[in-house]
Amino acid sequence: MRTLLLTAGLAALATGAAAQDRQLQLYNWGDYTSPELIQKFEQETGIDVTITDYDSNDTALAKVQAGGHGFDLVVPSANYVPIWVEQGLIQKLDQSRLPNFKNIAPEWVDVDWDPGRRFTIPWQWGTTGVAVNTSVYSGDINTSNIFLDPPEELRGKINVVPEMNDIVSLAIMNVGGEPCTEDLDILRQVRDKLMNAKPFWLSMDYDSEAKLSANDIMAAATWNGPSMRARLNNPPVAYGYPKEGYPLWMDSVALLSDAQHVDEAYEFLNFIMAPENAALISNYARYANGIAGSEEFMDPEMRDAPEIVIPEESKAAGVFLPTCPSSAVELYSRIWTELQS
Repeated sequence: MRTLLLTAGLAALATGAAAQDRQLQLYNWGDYTSPELIQKFEQETGIDVTITDYDSNDTALAKVQAGGHGFDLVVPSANYVPIWVEQGLIQKLDQSRLPNFKNIAPEWVDVDWDPGRRFTIPWQWGTTGVAVNTSVYSGDINTSNIFLDPPEELRGKINVVPEMNDIVSLAIMNVGGEPCTEDLDILRQVRDKLMNAKPFWLSMDYDSEAKLSANDIMAAATWNGPSMRARLNNPPVAYGYPKEGYPLWMDSVALLSDAQHVDEAYEFLNFIMAPENAALISNYARYANGIAGSEEFMDPEMRDAPEIVIPEESKAAGVFLPTCPSSAVELYSRIWTELQS
């Protein structure tokens, strides 16, 4: 009897310890995860979530490639997902463990970068364009010339987000090329365009939102989310969709192949596919998501925001960036290194 009681007691202690040890390590872009979402998830599941930020796809990829990271989930952009899959860094999802998978909007299921969503689920999607303070500049803002050939009113008052793929792609499309091009004539034009424009930029950093809100800058090459957040603080800020072409993107959540907290990761993945929870993600970062029915839970200003709802006349210019071959990336990296020197 004492042996049975002792065994039962030890089992209870082990169960209690396991329950207390429930945790999840999320590796995500900075300022991109709703605190309200995390608090709700922790309260409902008892899982303790730790968030580690990164500032670029390349940073995240290099960190996980190096090993010993301890992360369970990561949020790569669409054109990087095939790289993660090819290198075996993320694992195929067991969709039977994700009853809310059915909530993914049909247009976001059979996507080019992850057909059938075998490896990822949607987090948020958006665009890369330009933001302009219209109290200073009243001309056409639907052009990448806002930062590549700046009008006089904006010179010296521009911030450019330091994201190579987005900025180089905007420049390629501005001179009439296609993303991932290796045409050296096109790339010479891109290099010259960027280098000639740089003296008219005030800065290259990620925080366009704060600078636009405070009138520290008057224009930015940036994403639609920071632009919307800036407009809510500073109404003259408007978002432009470059008619020469602009990147569309989607960031998606993937389960790392060496994840240590797989059960907890599946609970989180299923949780964020509930429409009311996906809305929390969007309400925080001000991007759309890929979950059907989430709109009714979003803040009212999200539903028809000009930064979220792409104007009909601008839709055709949006392009999902493909996964470029390493030879193209090497060429772009040379341009980028020179630009940042």
